[in-house]
Amino acid sequence: MGTKTADETGAETGAKATTDEEKVSVAKTDEVTEAEDTAADEIDDEIDDEDDLPEAAQEEGPTGVGQGAGAVVSAALGLVSLTGSWVGTVASARQSLVGQLHAQTATSSDVAKLLDEGYGDAWKATALWGGVFALIALVVGVGVLARPAFGAPGKPQATWIKSVAWGGVALGVVGLLLAVLKYTDLLLDLPSAS
Repeated sequence: MGTKTADETGAETGAKATTDEEKVSVAKTDEVTEAEDTAADEIDDEIDDEDDLPEAAQEEGPTGVGQGAGAVVSAALGLVSLTGSWVGTVASARQSLVGQLHAQTATSSDVAKLLDEGYGDAWKATALWGGVFALIALVVGVGVLARPAFGAPGKPQATWIKSVAWGGVALGVVGLLLAVLKYTDLLLDLPSAS
């Protein structure tokens, strides 16, 4: 029996050791499973939150991207009306060419008429296209500023959109004023021929 007892004790010790190892292994597995479950729950919550985002955005109404783009376009067109555009340059060059052709075919050598046809008409073409760009800038800027009155009630327009739109309106007004002054020869008129 002594041997048996020793064997039984050894077997019991071995079994007990195995049981402790199993307990540790099971505890670690439970911790990993709980961590995986927590991570899965967090991912599910994030997915649910992402699913809610489009609905929330739809409920809030427009984001103002179109208004912001309109404000930037207004400011850019106002700046183009002041600095000149490719279209204005081409129209000016065309009018200058037409004036030179008229001068070569004209029988009279009236210098005032040659100046007016060669350079005056080109100047007016530049002024006209500058005025067109200024008017478009003015209309787009006023449209952006007036948009909230016709949009979602209670939703304020972003401050930067208002600022840029007001800048476009101001540049449009200045560009339109300069275009009128140039076209009517009140600003930088042609030199006299005599």
